[in-house]
Amino acid sequence: MSGIIDMVLASIRAKVPAANATVRTNPGPSGQDSLMVAPESVADVMRVIHDEHGFDFLSNVTGVDWPDPALAEKVAVIAEGDADAEGDAKADGEETPAECGFLEVVYHLYHTSERKGPLVVRSRTKDRGEGAKIASVVSVYKSAEFQEREIYDLYGVIFTGHPDLRRILMWDEFVDHPMRKDYVAPDDYEYEPTPHAAVIEKAAQHYPAPDAD
Repeated sequence: MSGIIDMVLASIRAKVPAANATVRTNPGPSGQDSLMVAPESVADVMRVIHDEHGFDFLSNVTGVDWPDPALAEKVAVIAEGDADAEGDAKADGEETPAECGFLEVVYHLYHTSERKGPLVVRSRTKDRGEGAKIASVVSVYKSAEFQEREIYDLYGVIFTGHPDLRRILMWDEFVDHPMRKDYVAPDDYEYEPTPHAAVIEKAAQHYPAPDAD
């Protein structure tokens, strides 16, 4: 896929310079390289990939929580000679994802008629709080609609421009995002349909047994 990535990268840099697109190499066994793009430019990038390069199928969208930024850099490393294109511009005192932790969204795309893929695209939020925003790609790939809702539900990524962004697995009143690495499950388990063993033991402090007659 390296040749395809190079062609796509050139198109993105020409058509969507604000995406600050770079190549990330995977030092692991898969050796699966990817493209990293700015969160606010994801939809524009996807349109270039779809319209100009024919990648017509978005197979999956995945969320990843990186509270420790250093660990992420061991998984997807900036390609040699590409560091200057990373887009380090920022306001004085403003933190970047590499400093404060972030949420990452990973997209796998395929060119079905030519059987090419996966083309992997990544994007990182500004932080894990109010800046956890990435542009929705539903306008380009309809298959992203439910997958973005799932990532919003479980990780807390706000997909700007999504037509119906709401929880899809957890109920509306549920607090927090259970796939984040710092998530702490409640110990009352009032929603557990069949409490047992350790669940009952934890819940006992909230629901003490009634005094025996």
